[in-house]
Amino acid sequence: MAVYLIATLDTKGTEAEFLCERLVALGLAIEVIDASCSGRLGERGQAVNATAGEMAKRVKEAFEAGKVGGVVAIGGSAGTTIGTAAMRALPIGIPKLMVSTLASGQVRPWVGHKDILMLNSVVDIAGVNRISRIVLSEAAAAMAGMVRCRERPPWRPENSLDRPLIAATMFGVTTPCVQHARKVLEAAGYEVIVFHATGNGGQAMESLIREGMFLGVLDITTTELADELVGGILSAGPTRLTAAAEMGIPQVISVGALDMVNFGPRETVPEKFATRKFHIHNASVTLMRTTPDENRKLGQEICHKLAEAKAPATILLPLRGVSAIDKDGQPFDEQVARAALYNAIRTDMPANVELIELDHHINDDSFAIAAANKLLELIAQSAQAK
Repeated sequence: MAVYLIATLDTKGTEAEFLCERLVALGLAIEVIDASCSGRLGERGQAVNATAGEMAKRVKEAFEAGKVGGVVAIGGSAGTTIGTAAMRALPIGIPKLMVSTLASGQVRPWVGHKDILMLNSVVDIAGVNRISRIVLSEAAAAMAGMVRCRERPPWRPENSLDRPLIAATMFGVTTPCVQHARKVLEAAGYEVIVFHATGNGGQAMESLIREGMFLGVLDITTTELADELVGGILSAGPTRLTAAAEMGIPQVISVGALDMVNFGPRETVPEKFATRKFHIHNASVTLMRTTPDENRKLGQEICHKLAEAKAPATILLPLRGVSAIDKDGQPFDEQVARAALYNAIRTDMPANVELIELDHHINDDSFAIAAANKLLELIAQSAQAK
């Protein structure tokens, strides 16, 4: 297998040659891929996007043929778009390193939900000089280390020598629930992979479910749905809560943190929300209470998505509150909003999904135990049906 080095050779040829030499000196086999867009017709942005799509396809096919041991790319905006598109086409665990002029800013558009290492080039990638030489040498050393020390994960449960895997979703305001449920599941012989419900976390979980990594899903914290609906900063996109249903994976779903929409510092909250109820979590995080109408829509969305479930699925409702700040005496305790959420779920509950209502708060140990035990029951039920 080789490390694929992706660069626009028409503009970054000298730098790519230097990086290639450093990688070879460290004992790696290299396949250089030219991602130049200069020969393409049409507007530059379209050319870059087309090249990115083709590069992703090419690298994925090479990986499936057993040829790719890692991917490293260099570039500015175009090179980063193209290089990371190829990286995102690969599964987690394959070394991915992007040397970019954009690496010191907001990198989610390029990293997405994959394990891409972004290395700040510090200076423009325009010649090999006393600074770029250091950074490119660091990139070569990092890639060599990742390739040689790479963990080779057994993705599919049936091929794993380790404990079977369960996915779970957690937020700070649902941590006690998930941590307690995790102990129950681990005692039953499972390994629990917890995803932070911050948008990127939900996307990563959905992607890995589709790759066949999990036997079950404990989706306690569905708060990302609220950010997608209302316009918060932690949306996981419109396909959140769809992978387990499509893949036939048993799942237990709850409504954790659907009482809130997430924003950054208070001054960044859009003016249209000025009259809403807020809770300042810290200087960088502002939480906005969801309204009864928003809760009604969220309940309907959950039911609509779970109607497609091909494996056993259960919704658990914590009647005494859905987060640490949605309970007696806390700032987001609103019975009317909770009632709108729960009534929508009761009304639109699909026939293929079980509904369980518990007179507990979501962070009560009794709720966590019930959720974990229900998932164990669904996994056993699904196994018997196969």
